Amino acid sequence: MKLKLIPLILAGATAFIGCTQEKAADPSTLAVPAVSKDDAVASVNGVFISKKTLETLEREIAERSQGQNFPKEQLLEELIQRELLIQQALQKQLDKSPEFIERMTTVRNSLLSQAALQNYLENNPVTDAEIKAEYEAKMADMGNEYKARHILVKTEDEAKKLIAELEKGANFEALAKKHSIDPMGAEGGDLGWFTADRMVPPFSEAVAALENSKFSKTPVQTQFGWHVILREDSRPLTPPPFDAVKEQIRPMLQRQKAQAMIEGLRKAATVEILLPSAVTAPGQPPVEVPATSPGEAVSEPPQAAEGGEAPAGQPPKAESAPDAAH
Repeated sequence: MKLKLIPLILAGATAFIGCTQEKAADPSTLAVPAVSKDDAVASVNGVFISKKTLETLEREIAERSQGQNFPKEQLLEELIQRELLIQQALQKQLDKSPEFIERMTTVRNSLLSQAALQNYLENNPVTDAEIKAEYEAKMADMGNEYKARHILVKTEDEAKKLIAELEKGANFEALAKKHSIDPMGAEGGDLGWFTADRMVPPFSEAVAALENSKFSKTPVQTQFGWHVILREDSRPLTPPPFDAVKEQIRPMLQRQKAQAMIEGLRKAATVEILLPSAVTAPGQPPVEVPATSPGEAVSEPPQAAEGGEAPAGQPPKAESAPDAAH
């Protein structure tokens, strides 16, 4: 059976620091633990490839290929070919080249910095009490959500005429179906339930200022045109259950702890900036701390608004008229 190299595996070759028993003379390289024959799955010119190396490769490939499995013999052949290349590189003393040593130093420093953060977080874990306190602080005042309709027209005069008709008792939904240039006009201008941050500021401010069952007495201008707005109802925004967002809050607090730890190290250290153009705020790290293995950080738990979410200050999505008109 002809076995082929797996490009995906080769692309991640740096994830494995070889499987050879030989040690390079340069101190920047890492010494690899000896592998006995009993713990090996293959031998290449007398160098054993460990069972653990094969298991690690299987696990990493499954994660990167979203669960896709490769035959064990195919993965082993990849390790054998990799070991042959390692031995060839050592024979040519490529591990002693300045370029190789520099790259190894970069990899080593990256792994050490990650290990330091991981060690700190393991010894200073985020507690359930801290997560609960953060949840309560974020959810203390979530504000309201609103149910509204609107009519979107091109000019202020058109909007004023519609307001005059409404004041005479005209039906808002019927006017929206007849005059609104927004696709939701066919639904009587219905926007459903939304939070203020899902609408552009002039629109959300106008909705918040209205009383339930009242329509705007003056036209509201946005970048999409002129709106006549009917606020149908409002209600306090219900926060998501604590258990539903607990594990989303944890990474954020982990990142905050890691950042505080780095800032403490920076303040206690003697740092001299030798680059004339470099500008670094006193007591601040030069770069943002990346999320480490505990998970990606999130800015805050999602709100439980109906109909999806949109960034603050942005026009609503397809279900809302201002965006559709755009």
